[in-house]
Amino acid sequence: MNTLFKNANLINENGDILTNKDLLVSNAKISKIGENINCVNAEIIDCSDKFITPGFVSMHNHSPMNIFKGIAEDVNINDWFNKELWPYESKMQDKDIYWGAKLACAEMVNNGITAFADHYFKGDIIAKACKEIGIKADIAWTIFGFGGNCDEELILAEKFCKNFKDDEMIHPRLGPHSPYICTPKILSKIVDKAKELGCGVHIHVSETAVQVEESKLLNNGKSPFQIIHEAGCCDIPCIVGHGLWIEKEDFKYINENICFAVSPKTYMKLGMGKGLLWDACDKLNICAGNDGSASSNSIDILEQMRLFALIGKFDDHAEKFTLKEIWKYMMNGHNYLNFNSGKLQEGYSADLNIFDLNTVSTAPVYNPLASIIYSAVPSVNITDVMINGKFVKRNGKLKFDEKDIIKNASKCAKDIYVRGKGVSKIYF
Repeated sequence: MNTLFKNANLINENGDILTNKDLLVSNAKISKIGENINCVNAEIIDCSDKFITPGFVSMHNHSPMNIFKGIAEDVNINDWFNKELWPYESKMQDKDIYWGAKLACAEMVNNGITAFADHYFKGDIIAKACKEIGIKADIAWTIFGFGGNCDEELILAEKFCKNFKDDEMIHPRLGPHSPYICTPKILSKIVDKAKELGCGVHIHVSETAVQVEESKLLNNGKSPFQIIHEAGCCDIPCIVGHGLWIEKEDFKYINENICFAVSPKTYMKLGMGKGLLWDACDKLNICAGNDGSASSNSIDILEQMRLFALIGKFDDHAEKFTLKEIWKYMMNGHNYLNFNSGKLQEGYSADLNIFDLNTVSTAPVYNPLASIIYSAVPSVNITDVMINGKFVKRNGKLKFDEKDIIKNASKCAKDIYVRGKGVSKIYF
C-alpha cells in the first residue's frame, strides 16, 4: 500500500519547517520526499495547509494503570501509593491489565503517540493489547525482588524477553522497580541478565527528596544514582523514570546510555517538588514521559512538555526552554527506542502525525511550533496518525472500536471498586 501526501508542510525532529513538500510512504517506510512526486497505485492525500511531523513517543508509562484513572485524588504522595494505589493494585486481575493497557493505547493513538516505553508486570498481556491497536511499545517487565529474591520474577521476565526478541512492534527489556525496592544485589543480577539477553533496563530513580536521603542513610551515603551505577545499569541502555531529585554529585554517573523520562504533571499533582532537574537539562538526555494515568490522569505528551516548559520559565527563565528545545525533548525518545522512527527522512519508519492547525484553538498560525506546543489539543488537531505505514487514526476517527474498549474498561473499574483494597507487599 502506497500513500502519497501532497503539498504538505513538514516539521522535522529539530523543529525545522519545510514547506510545500510531497512525502511518499511505501512498504511501511518513508520512501521519498520532494516536490511534484507521482506514484501509481497510491492513495493521494492533499495536505495543503497541514503539517506532518514524526509521531510522538512517551518514554515512561504504566499503561494498565489507565484502569485506575481518577481513583486516588487530593492525597499526598505517600498516601497515594501506600493507602490507595498499591492496595488496589494488589488485587488486580489479568482482565484489568488488558483493558487498562488497551484503553491507554487507544488514548495514546488519539493523541499522536506512535510508540511508548512501558513499565509493568505481565508484559505479555500488555503486548497483546498493543498489537491489537497497532502501536509500538518498549515493554519492561517490572521486577520487585520481594523478600530479597527475584528469581521467580526474573524467570517470567526472561521468557517474555525471549518471546519478543525479534518482534517488529514490541521491544522487551527488564524493569527493576527502583533502588529503594530492589536491593543492590538484585539490581546487579537483573543487569547481568539484561546483558545476557541483549536488552536494556527501565527503572525509577530519585523520584523524591526523601528517597534520596533514605538511600544515603541506608547505603553508607550512596545516592540512588550511585547505587544503579554500581549495579551496572549505566553500562547498558537505561530509561530513568523521573530522576527529579538528581544531585550535582550524580552527574559523574550519567552517560549517553541513560535518558530521563520526565512527567511534570505527576510531580505537580502529587506535590513532589522541582528538584534539580530543570537546572540540569543541558547535562541530561531529556525525553517526554507520562507516568501512569492514576497520577497524570491523561496520556498526552503535548500536555506534559507544555508543563515542563512552563515550570522552567516560571523560575524567571522566560528566554529558556525554547520551542525548539521542547520539540527536541519530545522527539528525543525515538533515539532510545530503536524503532527506526522519529525522522522525516527516506528509509525511516512511516510513524507520522498530521496536524490541522486551522481550528479555533490554534489559529492564527504565526509559528507552527508555538501553535502545537502551547495551543493544540492533540486529540482534535492531530487528524491522522500513521504507524508503520498504516493509519490508526484517519480524518479524526480511530480505526478500531473505541466504544468496546471503553465499555469493558468501565466494567473492570466497577469490579475493582467492588473487590476493594488488598494488602500491598511493597511500601513507598
